[in-house]
Amino acid sequence: MKRRPMFLISVLCFGFAFFYIPILSMMVYSFNNSRLATVWGGFSTKWYGALWNNPQVGKALVLSLEIAIISSTVATILGTMAGIALARFRTFRGRTLFSGLVTAPLIMPEVITGISSLIFFILMAQYVGWPASRGFTTVTLAHITFSMVFVTTIVQSRMLSADRAIEEAAMDLGSRPWQVMKDVTLPVISPAILSGWLLAFTISMDDVVITNFTTGPGTTTLPILIWSKVKLGVTPDVNALATLTVLVVGICVAAAGYVMNRAEARRELERRLAYQANE
Repeated sequence: MKRRPMFLISVLCFGFAFFYIPILSMMVYSFNNSRLATVWGGFSTKWYGALWNNPQVGKALVLSLEIAIISSTVATILGTMAGIALARFRTFRGRTLFSGLVTAPLIMPEVITGISSLIFFILMAQYVGWPASRGFTTVTLAHITFSMVFVTTIVQSRMLSADRAIEEAAMDLGSRPWQVMKDVTLPVISPAILSGWLLAFTISMDDVVITNFTTGPGTTTLPILIWSKVKLGVTPDVNALATLTVLVVGICVAAAGYVMNRAEARRELERRLAYQANE
């Protein structure tokens, strides 16, 4: 009986080590003084200084952040509406088709999504005249289309698990549907909305395949820049850039988790106080 827990713990430790040791080694070698990424030449922070003085990296980072913020915000708005519609309105005409269209990108390879987006933008340019060229707009639209699916799935799952009796009680007390949405539904699903936005933001910042199909000259995002550098061989400046990315993402995830835990604890306290007041 004692061997099974030890075996499971060993497998778990091996999985974590397999995943995190390469990341830690990359972070260590970002302080390498040598120009070779796998040969230790002493401790140095010169590659971080090289990144700071590289305008190409700064431009790619700003562009990626702009695309990620816009696409994740629009995808969250559209995905939230789609998730609420799928969870609350189960009998409208075309629901099966709408649900299939929303969830299709989840099982579709990114290559297919990228090629279809490219063909769509080319046909639009031929017959409508817009977009005139591929770049910021086309990449943003492609990211919205792809990341909206994940927001819809998260919000729909949260709506299905939420207590609908609270909304019905608010309507029985005289609240209009838009008031119920604003005062009851949105606060209840706010953690799911925040999670969806963070996931959409991460997907946009991380995407290479779809971006590679829909981007154009002069529109180089940070993942595309890293990919182009890696094709010529991993260098310490790439390790430094990846290390900064890991640190920023880790800080954002920790901050988001802290905010969501505080919000959940506050809602739980409010429910307890309301229950005690009604006794």
